[in-house]
Amino acid sequence: MNDTTPAAVSTSRREVLGLALSAAAVAALPSLARADGAAAAPAAAGDAPFDAALAAFAEEILLLSPTSATGLGLDNGARAALKARLGDASPAGDAAWEAQVKSMLKRLAALDRGALSAAAQTRYDTVQYAANAGIEGLRFSYGGAAAGFNGGTAPFPVTQQDGAIFSVPEFLDSQHQIKDAADAEAYLARVAALATVLDQETARIEEQAAKGILPPDFIAHNALTQMHGYRKVAVARQKLVTSLVERTAKLGIAGDWDARVSKLVGGAVYPALERQIAAYAKATAKSTGEAGVYRLPDGEAYYQWALKLGTTTTRGAAEIHAIGLEQNRQLQARIDAILKSQGLKTGTVGERMQALVKDPKRSYPDNDKGREQLIADCNARVDAVRALMPRISHMDLKAPLMIKRVPADIQDGAPLGYMSFASLDGSRPSIYYINLKSTTLWPKHELATLTAHEGIPGHTWQGAYLAERHATTPLIQSLMGFNAFVEGWALYAEQLADEFGLYAHDPLSQIGYLQAQQFRACRLVVDTGLHAMKWSRKQAIQFMVENTGRGRKAMTSEVDRYTVSPGQACGYKMGHNEILLQRERARAALGARFDLAGFNDALVGSGGVPLVLLPGVIDRYIAGAKRV
Repeated sequence: MNDTTPAAVSTSRREVLGLALSAAAVAALPSLARADGAAAAPAAAGDAPFDAALAAFAEEILLLSPTSATGLGLDNGARAALKARLGDASPAGDAAWEAQVKSMLKRLAALDRGALSAAAQTRYDTVQYAANAGIEGLRFSYGGAAAGFNGGTAPFPVTQQDGAIFSVPEFLDSQHQIKDAADAEAYLARVAALATVLDQETARIEEQAAKGILPPDFIAHNALTQMHGYRKVAVARQKLVTSLVERTAKLGIAGDWDARVSKLVGGAVYPALERQIAAYAKATAKSTGEAGVYRLPDGEAYYQWALKLGTTTTRGAAEIHAIGLEQNRQLQARIDAILKSQGLKTGTVGERMQALVKDPKRSYPDNDKGREQLIADCNARVDAVRALMPRISHMDLKAPLMIKRVPADIQDGAPLGYMSFASLDGSRPSIYYINLKSTTLWPKHELATLTAHEGIPGHTWQGAYLAERHATTPLIQSLMGFNAFVEGWALYAEQLADEFGLYAHDPLSQIGYLQAQQFRACRLVVDTGLHAMKWSRKQAIQFMVENTGRGRKAMTSEVDRYTVSPGQACGYKMGHNEILLQRERARAALGARFDLAGFNDALVGSGGVPLVLLPGVIDRYIAGAKRV
């Protein structure tokens, strides 16, 4: 996903998007026959009790994160009670997550890892890695166990992109399924719970402010503007109300749904939001413009933990910064050659790419008709890549996908593009969201690679593997997220589209692809610059604009995102780099036996692992391919 990570303690936007992410950002290697035909390793004597432990872990996690159950289509049957709940954002909720990860580690330690099959050992190591990351986060009074377990950092409870008021309405509209009156009652219960979560967030805002844990002033200003904007909307026009009223009416579900949900929004949610606005404004009144988390208590150590979480490596900020600078130079050289071949020879690479962005012919009309055409063209790009998939993968996946704009009521603080993965029960397809606050955010030549990233063969394909093979894979695979693998795969998917000729007759879209890769290299520079090298927001924005050629508004949004999600943006290129390293290692080891589609399937079939464990996954792929 272009722009997502989870935070599982509360139902912030980060959690909701993280639920989507976790459907692809899973943490285990299934012991299935592989799609490339290599034989799977046999089960070992210790696998059965280990599998039972994993099943227990999954059920316990769903109790702590009921929105995960909804996102995965698992809030029915014995789990139906979860459909009426949101996550607990109180200190008690934190304590429950802490107890969970400690309990998991204790029970894992009681099992004999040596008695497990090779595939089960990888599952063991991934669960252990995720739990240990959560334990390591407990030293900080922000972040913490749940953040480590689910793969994302969010030092502040409410920002321009985090907070229940920004996430829950869209979650209820797009993921909370309504088929009967019981589902509608569960919806109402969640609206009531939203007021509780808002007050829990407000308490956390006040508690953190007392410790000097405050978002920068520019983040606070944006968040407050959005909260005020939400509060100004009449109750009858709020999505919380219209979603329930319209869906129950369409299905003919009898009940006074309009009056009941309106009463909850006007009498509970709005007053809770007003309390949050007041507390947030007071708490951030003395915020400064410093962007980096180095200024927070134990901030340098926190950022190193965030980098480990975001990249699943132990590489430090200085090394990652240097990697970003070097890869930026390499990619700019490639872009320069193509620009010159198109007659664009004057100015720096960044200046020439800015000229492309500013060219009216390269953007869609900035109106509803233009937005519709943009989405239609994205769908056409998906169709073009689907035709290539038999050469990219041996897996026969359906991978249904819907493309829609980011809802207008959250677009100001939302990422530029992100993915909500399909439910495991098949009731909801993957949804690829694109931010169309202005169509100029997405010039035409940048759409193909974005669609390869979010759609096929990127996030949608990886998520489809889990959704369509969920009956034979451990549920816990869909409940943990490894950002660097997931985003690394999506960047690798962008490269596959190029390698398979998608841009052979479209040089500007190839520039868009290389620009997207270079953009991720620049993220390594800017994220570490902000949080470890004390760069200012202005300095970070200027670097992004000058080097990537993208618009200042878009790059301001990006830098603000890195400010409140330290380390996450570094996972993309670091994951991509590691996947390419492992591909070359496999190619060298197998020679003529190397099968690119088989290698790709080994990656997707792993479900997603920390980068430090990826070599072991490829070792098994190599060994299996040699046996065929």
